[in-house]
Amino acid sequence: MPERTVGILGGMGPEATAELFRRILDITPAKHDQDHLHVLIDSNPKIPDRTAAIIGEGESPLPALVAAAQNLERAGADFIAIPCNTAHYWLHELREEVSIPIIDMIGETALRVADQRPALHKIGLLATTGTLQSGLYQRAFAEGNIDLIVPSEEQDAVIMSAIHAIKAGDHSVKDAVIDVAQELMARGAQGIIPGCTELSLVVPAGSLSVPVFDPLSILAERAVSLARGR
Repeated sequence: MPERTVGILGGMGPEATAELFRRILDITPAKHDQDHLHVLIDSNPKIPDRTAAIIGEGESPLPALVAAAQNLERAGADFIAIPCNTAHYWLHELREEVSIPIIDMIGETALRVADQRPALHKIGLLATTGTLQSGLYQRAFAEGNIDLIVPSEEQDAVIMSAIHAIKAGDHSVKDAVIDVAQELMARGAQGIIPGCTELSLVVPAGSLSVPVFDPLSILAERAVSLARGR
């Protein structure tokens, strides 16, 4: 089966988009340039803020998301990966506007957690206010016997501040994010999901004493698998 072309619908934020591309490169078995995958990237940082839209304080990003997805389809992408958790709020509507598949990063993450043996029953979720309020992860985990532990209102403010800092290029907030993750672990979390692609940049695998289920890495793995015909 011929290789498929990966389309990355990015810009939310740009560093997370670049990180997805880097992770795709890292896990692609290649000895020469020609062994790597064909990847098309539409990185549009002008897409309206997703959290602001979900909580009713900003315009919908859907038209911009649709435009980017259609750009990728016209350019030859065979499927699309979106390195933004909160943007998955519009996944259903977005899928209706293109004829190529769009990977469900949140659904893939839920499957990864559900496949763990021994089974895990409590998972801590770090995410934007928009993702938390949208119920995206709650719905993805609803069918499994897995409870999501989410930050308190005060901890949510810490996480949102950290996300904004990371978007501005400041990774020194890592310790604050790790502290919130450890507080979720103290409440019983047997694993942590950095459910915002900016958080993926500062909560790598091995940074905690419990498993880190990184949606950005899971998305990269799924994209490589699909592109290689698996």
